[in-house]
Amino acid sequence: MDPTNAAPQGIDPNQPHPARRYNYWLGGKDNFAADRASGDELQRLFPKVRLGALANRALLQRATRFLTAEAGIRQFLDIGTGLPTADNTHEVAQRHAPDSRVVYVDNDPLVMVHARALLNSSPEGRTAYIEADLNDPESILANPTLSETLDLKQPVGLMLIAVLHFIHGHGSAQPIVRTLLDALPAGSYLVATHATSDFGTPEQQALYQQLIAQGKSDVWTRPHDEFAALFDGLELVEPGVVPASEWRPEPGAEIPERSDINVWTAVGRKP
Repeated sequence: MDPTNAAPQGIDPNQPHPARRYNYWLGGKDNFAADRASGDELQRLFPKVRLGALANRALLQRATRFLTAEAGIRQFLDIGTGLPTADNTHEVAQRHAPDSRVVYVDNDPLVMVHARALLNSSPEGRTAYIEADLNDPESILANPTLSETLDLKQPVGLMLIAVLHFIHGHGSAQPIVRTLLDALPAGSYLVATHATSDFGTPEQQALYQQLIAQGKSDVWTRPHDEFAALFDGLELVEPGVVPASEWRPEPGAEIPERSDINVWTAVGRKP
């Protein structure tokens, strides 16, 4: 993105956005100076934060492959899509099952502009896009695009990848997840990743809480038990709740230190 060009309508280039900052960490160009400054500041304080972003992206690809190739899922609801990059959910899913259908949801207008232009489905499948906020799950479920694209009587893969940590407040993510899962039939899966401070030193944890209090970070980290509670009532897929890099890694993959990743991951099936 040329920072000298005017931003699309509805987008404030002076306000950093998580999707664009994530895009910057992944090496993309769809970001503004404010996003890069935010990303650089967090990386200055937490030098391995980019490794966590890369591990999170790789996890999305492995989990999507598992759902299509092993669990037989052919429908996906991906909330907090982020800006398109290599191997998005529908690309991985349709590589293994060309008839897969994916509904992407994000609240950044820039994501929707790029998604509609770049996220093209296979001829056998379908992709659709909803501009909505995870804070209002009822509006996502009520959107006609969702029911036009997915059959909610058949299992769905609910993808909440690196998005729940933008829901601030202890316990505030669980009712949102529950509302979404309640709308999906048995046999559906939840895939979630979430930033955590569990592996940091006490000094790092205190620093991060200070950044949140000062409004310098929009990521609300959650500990293991609170993240695991999001999967209450679901059947956890092995290996359970683990850092992103440790969930079914590729054969021979080098597993980094947990303090380098700081992202919890789990996949659960609705019985």
